[in-house]
Amino acid sequence: MSTSASMTPLSLVMNRLNEKGYGNEFKIGRDGAYLEGNSKRYNPDELTIVKTYRFEGDSDPADMAVLYAIESGDGKTGMILNAYGTYSDQDQEFYDKFILDVRVDEREDLEMD
Repeated sequence: MSTSASMTPLSLVMNRLNEKGYGNEFKIGRDGAYLEGNSKRYNPDELTIVKTYRFEGDSDPADMAVLYAIESGDGKTGMILNAYGTYSDQDQEFYDKFILDVRVDEREDLEMD
């Protein structure tokens, strides 16, 4: 379900996803997920996580993050970035429920070499 990008910096993964068309950022709010600049709101069943990247700081727990490559049913693509663990910046109760309800169908073409 998830892959480790332990030797690849987060910025490099984000740049490569941008090159592959996943440069937009999905935001999760109380009324669903949305792309910046787009008024459409997505429910979890309208999205798919197509790749998960986890980053763990060897010396600093604040470096722990997860990056999801996301596709919507209407063809939009983007990513969701979040710290995890103690330093998560997503303290809203609806974030965890939303992301856990998104279908996962990982694709190998988004592997980072």
